[in-house]
Amino acid sequence: MGAGCFWGVEVAFAAIPGVLSTAVGYEGGSLERPCYQDVCTDKTGHAEVVEVDFDPSQVSYSQLLDAFFSLHDPTTLNRQGPDWGTQYRSAIFFHTPYQRAQAEAKIQQLTAEGQFRPKRIVTKVEPAQTFWRAEEYHQRYLAKRGQASCHI
Repeated sequence: MGAGCFWGVEVAFAAIPGVLSTAVGYEGGSLERPCYQDVCTDKTGHAEVVEVDFDPSQVSYSQLLDAFFSLHDPTTLNRQGPDWGTQYRSAIFFHTPYQRAQAEAKIQQLTAEGQFRPKRIVTKVEPAQTFWRAEEYHQRYLAKRGQASCHI
């Protein structure tokens, strides 16, 4: 899931009971094996994302979607806080038709509830592509520096 800079998003997802592991990386672009410098050019089409491995008997996909929408502003196009560019877009990369349906239903629900009114949700729901794991120094970046969060 892409919700802006992946460092804080990873910390938040890793703290959810039932999440078995997380990894930060890049998804949704055209370049094979992109590195951080490539993605930062805003020319590869990749989003900074967090891959979440979870136990559905402990946490549901719907609960993960609730967390996703609470972690960032899904109404800002290609931007989160001071970070801007397509790599910071709000995106859900689904792996199954069930995940796609759940993501689209969550967006419809939040829209109907008017949670973000007067703005509209711009989160893209896209088929999962190759997840390119980010460089090791990005994995658990904030924890390695003794930080619990960043600007998200």
